[in-house]
Amino acid sequence: MTVTTNDRGQQNMWAVEPAMYMTDEDRLKYGLESHAERAEKMNGRWAMMGFIAALISYASTGKLFFGVI
Repeated sequence: MTVTTNDRGQQNMWAVEPAMYMTDEDRLKYGLESHAERAEKMNGRWAMMGFIAALISYASTGKLFFGVI
């Protein structure tokens, strides 16, 4: 362990910053996901919303996109 002293005489026993890395087990334990995983989930959710909107449009008007096509 490294102990450093600053100009005020205060000691810091943790002068070395810990590595900011999480293992896969930690990510699963705390429910964290990467940006790419969040983006893929959001993309899939919006695609399903579009599909449901197309079904509702077709059921109500007989045409897709509320009578445009």
